[in-house]
Amino acid sequence: MASWVALSSSVVEYFEGEDFYRCGYCKNESGSRSNGMWAHSMTVQDYQDLIDRGWRRSGKYVYKPVMNQTCCPQYTIRCRSLQFQPSKSHKKVLKKMLKFLAKGEISKGNCEDEPMEPTMEDVVAGDVALINKLDIQCDLRTLQESLESEEKKKGRSAKKAESNELIQSQHPEEKLGSGEPSHSVEVHTVPKPGKGADLSKPPCRKAKEIRKERKRLKLMQQNPAGELEGFQAHREPLFPPKAKSNQPKSLEDLIFESLPENASHKLEVRVVRSSPPSSQFKATMLESYQVYKRYQMVIHKHPPDKPTVSQFTRFLCSSPLEAENPPNGPDCGYGSFHQQYWLDGKIIAVGVIDILPHCVSSVYFYYDPDYSFLSLGVYSALREITFTRQLHEKTPQLSYYYMGFYIHSCPKMKYKGHYRPSDLLCPETYVWVPIEQCLSSLENSKYCRFNQDPEAVDEGRSKEPDRLQVFHKKAIMPYGVYKKQQKDPSEEAIVLQYASLVGQACSERMLLFRN
Repeated sequence: MASWVALSSSVVEYFEGEDFYRCGYCKNESGSRSNGMWAHSMTVQDYQDLIDRGWRRSGKYVYKPVMNQTCCPQYTIRCRSLQFQPSKSHKKVLKKMLKFLAKGEISKGNCEDEPMEPTMEDVVAGDVALINKLDIQCDLRTLQESLESEEKKKGRSAKKAESNELIQSQHPEEKLGSGEPSHSVEVHTVPKPGKGADLSKPPCRKAKEIRKERKRLKLMQQNPAGELEGFQAHREPLFPPKAKSNQPKSLEDLIFESLPENASHKLEVRVVRSSPPSSQFKATMLESYQVYKRYQMVIHKHPPDKPTVSQFTRFLCSSPLEAENPPNGPDCGYGSFHQQYWLDGKIIAVGVIDILPHCVSSVYFYYDPDYSFLSLGVYSALREITFTRQLHEKTPQLSYYYMGFYIHSCPKMKYKGHYRPSDLLCPETYVWVPIEQCLSSLENSKYCRFNQDPEAVDEGRSKEPDRLQVFHKKAIMPYGVYKKQQKDPSEEAIVLQYASLVGQACSERMLLFRN
């Protein structure tokens, strides 16, 4: 539908929210309520303004909880990344990763600090039926069909090869696999003398490869900003300036601490554009999907036949955000991306993120369950905060890290409040309030107005609904003109509700599609 409009505009289709649905957080069968719209296309500025009014996307579906009625009020939370200082528990996770990379040490015990988001399908559980009914021309449909075909072929050819990996798996849950190539932690043992190579040590490299690596490291030292290489592969600086001895180590010091030449493992973080899908994204999508499938099976106890490729592409790959590359923006441009974590040449985790004019917005994160001992949920959040700070060097107005929704009433979702300093969005006036000022109120009531000024109002509210832009019968017109053509009395209530939720600025820029 967006192709009908010869403009770089957001085109949305709003659905009136009336029913209560199953909650993906507290599992109440009829406690969740939200308003939603299908975004056929959307500019990054419009989405920035929408999330600053409490909206959030899942694929191309953009939704806003009805805060004073839903069972688990969801407050938009952002971290002020430039002032962020890692806590003791954060430093513990970073040190654990460094020990694993340097020496192959695996921490014992469970990961109590590991956050666990509900599945993307659960978050918008009540809206999935509506989404599935829509006649959507998904941008990734061709990619999805080719992926399904490739998955079937690889599933057949991988069965023999994967049997050995299943035996070597660190976790017994691996046996729940469904014919996908395994992504396991291999338990290496030191061979007896004369019985082959020592698999606990990195393989020997040719002199030519070592020279190339040294050259690459030298270039990266000369470019500490860690610029994107053609935007597709992001490699952060390995040797940033060290903190002075009398100052605590910065987040960058802790993450990019140099490793010995004979390090046991190599971790590389790559940022690839997911929409429109880059060639690198297409080449790695099958492997990424298999990691997500194992994550859902082990962490969320999904059956082997779920999630399907269609669900994966719809919720985690498809995005309404238009790719934008202004000269004053980040080198990678704005839009939707996957931040891939490559360990020794294979994907072990993926962070789905949006890069917007003022922030990096975390959409979702999933990982190979065999690497749960690395607390990858915490580690990825720290990497995304670091990434936000790096983008800020080129784009000063981009300085916040949006973590999605903070749900005080859900213990598993309160971990987001540990990334300080952070702010919560007032659900009535849409101003940001430091989280410390909100917690006492949230202890007394699930729903709170954080703005303490009783006279304060929503400054961005819809004041002139007749200026709202409508896309009707392939023509763009202000609502003042459109309403004169309508006879349905319910139409005005729906349009005015939409205007009140998106605000005046977005209502004038975005095109509201009406049949």
